[in-house]
Amino acid sequence: MTSIFDFNANISQLSGESTLLYKEIAKKVEKTKKLKIIDFGIGQPDVVTFKRIREAAKSALDEGFTSYTSALGIDELRIKIAEYLNNRYSTDVRKEEVIVTPGAKTALFLSFILYLNPGDEVILFDPSFYSYSEVVKLLGGKPIYVNLKWDKSEGFSIDVRDLENKITKKTKMIVFNNPHNPTGTLFSSSDVEKIINIAKDNKLLLLSDEIYDNFIYEGRMKSVLEDSDWRDFVLYINGFSKTFSMTGWRLGYVVAREDIINKMGILAANIYTCPTSFAQKAAVKAFETFDEVNEMVKLFRKRRDLIYEELNKIKEIKVSKPNGAFYIFPNIGDILQMKNIDVKTFAIKLIEEKGVVTIPGEVFPLNVGRQFLRLSFAVDENIIKEGVNRIREFIEGMMNTR
Repeated sequence: MTSIFDFNANISQLSGESTLLYKEIAKKVEKTKKLKIIDFGIGQPDVVTFKRIREAAKSALDEGFTSYTSALGIDELRIKIAEYLNNRYSTDVRKEEVIVTPGAKTALFLSFILYLNPGDEVILFDPSFYSYSEVVKLLGGKPIYVNLKWDKSEGFSIDVRDLENKITKKTKMIVFNNPHNPTGTLFSSSDVEKIINIAKDNKLLLLSDEIYDNFIYEGRMKSVLEDSDWRDFVLYINGFSKTFSMTGWRLGYVVAREDIINKMGILAANIYTCPTSFAQKAAVKAFETFDEVNEMVKLFRKRRDLIYEELNKIKEIKVSKPNGAFYIFPNIGDILQMKNIDVKTFAIKLIEEKGVVTIPGEVFPLNVGRQFLRLSFAVDENIIKEGVNRIREFIEGMMNTR
């Protein structure tokens, strides 16, 4: 029997599982066991939004800048975004090719909804940020997964042959995230070039999510916007949450050809009207705070080095040093095999017994992550030391239990 309250059929395909699930488990453990929680699950910098940005928001409020803006965002901010990208990547973005959105997730959603029809295939890398596949399924598309290859010394890289083999007549888009969540990989310029050429040769859209582009510890960040033909195939996503520690401000943006941006503006006007007015004024000031950004990245490099060194001391774990973002993705496959458990069970038991939150790699679909845990090192160094020590104790206890 049907009901007027029957959901959209595509809703049933969504997993509903995200990093937040493990936070909820931790809250219960903290309450019932009075155990201090150490949270390696958080996907945001622990640095307060820089003072000049906060002051700019206050000034905008005091000046009464609280009305609707253009659905595309205020011109002042769109100009600043274009200037930043042009200076950094020697490209030629114009203001008219930028739309400001309420967060990078909304930027992703606009990009998907603009192009995906039911049955369209979207190539995702495995592992990948979980929202990509969820939105594709919500819109009736089909996620197609391409494995990332892993080597302890080299880290993760693109399996180009697998990518080429997964392209069919139904393929509409490739989604690429660099630097990469959850692995912390900064893909090589060679890998980026290969993906660009595959997209161009097969006449596919390339949605490039570069939200972690300033968290670089070694190597060079190559953006897809450096390709002279970017307007012909690129949907570029970025935002203010990570670089400027503005997660709660909800500001992202898309760069694409002008006619695409105008279509997104129509969608935006119908979905959310416009981004928050005074937050946009604050974001203009953000581009003057790169001294603070660079200091934050230096801090995170020290944390990256520390968590890598500490995890590397645990003999049962295999770990590669990430060169971007603020995640490390250790391989615990040997432990899982010896104890005959899955990674989700491991992560939940780690919370329940030691109060340490990590994110099991299976959250980042599909199969590659099933032997990995994601840990964010956006936490204090003392917390890193204590947290990894608890993980060591947990593993030792597990290995000594028959």
